[in-house]
Amino acid sequence: MNKPVQPSMTAAYFAQCVISFGVALGSVTLGVLYLPIDAWIRAFLAIAVLYTVTSAFVLAKCIRDRHEVANMASRIDQARLDKLLAEHDPFKVDAS
Repeated sequence: MNKPVQPSMTAAYFAQCVISFGVALGSVTLGVLYLPIDAWIRAFLAIAVLYTVTSAFVLAKCIRDRHEVANMASRIDQARLDKLLAEHDPFKVDAS
């Protein structure tokens, strides 16, 4: 039997998500370090926090997708095994 094609996330996309999260966290940290409370800095912090939150959601999605792909493969294999066991009858006599 052919195994079904599973969608997978590329290593580049995963790295991009991790780097994006790091850049977002770094930008908030730098913003907090240089906080003289001017209006443009407050705006920068607001955008940086929004960027951090969205990057965190993307990173969480990547981790979830990677986990689901691993679980899907094991569920498919388990379903095939269950089907074979259900169809197997040790007391069946071949009518040859």
